[in-house]
Amino acid sequence: MTAPERGLAPVMTGIAAMVFDVDGVLTDSARVHAEAWKEAFDACLREHPPADTALDRPFDAADDYLRYVDGKPRADGAAAFLHARRVPIPDGNPSDAPGTGSVAAVAALKDGMFTRRIRQHGIEPFPGSVRLLKALRSAGIPMAAASSSHHARDVLEGAGLLDYFVTLVDGDESHRLGLAGKPDPALFLEAAGRLGVEPAHAAVAEDALAGVEAGRRGGFGLVVGVDRAHTTDTARDLREHGADLVVDDLADLLRAPGTDAHAHDTDEHAPGHDEHAPGHDEHAPGTDDRAPGPDEHAPATDDRGHRAPATDDRAPGPDGKE
Repeated sequence: MTAPERGLAPVMTGIAAMVFDVDGVLTDSARVHAEAWKEAFDACLREHPPADTALDRPFDAADDYLRYVDGKPRADGAAAFLHARRVPIPDGNPSDAPGTGSVAAVAALKDGMFTRRIRQHGIEPFPGSVRLLKALRSAGIPMAAASSSHHARDVLEGAGLLDYFVTLVDGDESHRLGLAGKPDPALFLEAAGRLGVEPAHAAVAEDALAGVEAGRRGGFGLVVGVDRAHTTDTARDLREHGADLVVDDLADLLRAPGTDAHAHDTDEHAPGHDEHAPGHDEHAPGTDDRAPGPDEHAPATDDRGHRAPATDDRAPGPDGKE
């Protein structure tokens, strides 16, 4: 059975398994991570302003988040940003209490802020992502979630998505196994191995630059960049870091309603807003932000009204988004 016959877009032909990042790809938690990072970094900058006044400005939850922390282990993201701003504090130790006196303390501060936000407000899944998960499950395609965040399981459970996945490789597992953080592909390769599928026959969905680079380095057959920021720069950067296809929403990987299920792989209705991707159609189906219905083949939904800047700085742990 071809991908269109299974309710999937032609670009999904030949894909035997799929690995998903969590924050910003499946759930709106990336926005929450970015907010928590901003609160923590801005507190540190106020307490320890850089000597170079040109670097003494607040953390940008869109640009700085993407550039320094998105998709990286939490400690790495904190170090990348604070070192780039030349903040005069030591690296510290993982055991440092939350605060602003060391890089490790700032990372711990961010983690507490993220956890508080999650408990107060919860996490919502992107409707289009849920629609794709349903279609993949209906098609018998196994799925894994792979996130260096230590909060990944809680986020997936809170969003009602955990049962879709055969396996979850999260920050705790990554630490236990000694896996390198993105852009190293170790996390994704571990997930593909647990699904029993060679990377060349699997797809990866990521919103972070480090994540799409990890998918490319890992030799995955399809690396999908999810552009929640919807800017020319983010789409370009995702492609330059390794995305084969850039989409606004994962529902774009579903077959367009009303198209021929027997269309071949170069069908002009293939998903995405990336004109360089195979089968690109700039008129890909619209979506709405209504909660996914019981039919996984229903028209793709659009959660654009809820999209946050592409971010990935998970709470403390191996991932900026944990």
